[in-house]
Amino acid sequence: MNKVLITGIDSFTGGHLSKYLIACGYDVYGTSKFKSSDKLYQCDITKKDNILVMLEEIKPDYLIHLAGISFTEHGDKEAFYKVNTIGTSNVLEAFIELSLNPKKIILVSSATVYGTQGLEVIDESLCAKPANHYGASKYAMESLTRGYFNKLPIIITRPFNYTGVGQSDNFLIPKIVNHFKENKSTIELGNLNVIREFNDIEFVCEVYKRLLENDSTGEVVNIASNRGIKLVDVIDMMNNIAGYTIEVKVNPAFVRKDEIKSLTGSNTKLWSMVGKIEQINFQNTLKKMYQI
Repeated sequence: MNKVLITGIDSFTGGHLSKYLIACGYDVYGTSKFKSSDKLYQCDITKKDNILVMLEEIKPDYLIHLAGISFTEHGDKEAFYKVNTIGTSNVLEAFIELSLNPKKIILVSSATVYGTQGLEVIDESLCAKPANHYGASKYAMESLTRGYFNKLPIIITRPFNYTGVGQSDNFLIPKIVNHFKENKSTIELGNLNVIREFNDIEFVCEVYKRLLENDSTGEVVNIASNRGIKLVDVIDMMNNIAGYTIEVKVNPAFVRKDEIKSLTGSNTKLWSMVGKIEQINFQNTLKKMYQI
């Protein structure tokens, strides 16, 4: 079986992705900063020695690099760059030092690198304008990684919003679902009339699987469906699922100045690489999150 190494396998995405790839016949290994067990290696990517020992033992055919700091409000600004930027460089350098020849390396960046573009549909041709340290650290990672394109078979992905069972309520959709699960009567949100892209975690897992099996390298691609969903419709869906109507209070602190009404990612390049990928209706995603 082909060996896939998923760094940050104990994350929300890593947990779903590992199960998905195992079901598809892959031999999955993972890293965690905090624990180790069978096929799970404790590894701090800011320490290259950790990575060298782990890679030399596994010798993976594929790498999906999820490890990093993804919460944009993380308090330690320097940590974004130490982990997301330098940590990723450590991983790539370790592959080269060990003379490993993987079939594919997928590095996970973020749609946050685009910043505010003033456009409703974001495609990969746009110049990155990160507006926070998380986005800047990911774009710095991307910039440094381009120097490895001629040495390793790399694809950089820029995922747009996605959700599913097990995602932290630091994120918007789990926050909404958890309010209903706890039978709360009110919820504070920002502008309800904005349209944003929200995808299902299994859609994202299928994208990663197809990118592993695709011949393309040296590319930067959105993980996006261009499916826009209005936030007020999310509330209506949850009212229907939970069987009661929650009162929404608009908190001015959550409303951004000059907020663009609709924002989604272009799927044109992704579809050209892996083919069109269908996903379940978003109400079914919400229902799964609510019922578990």
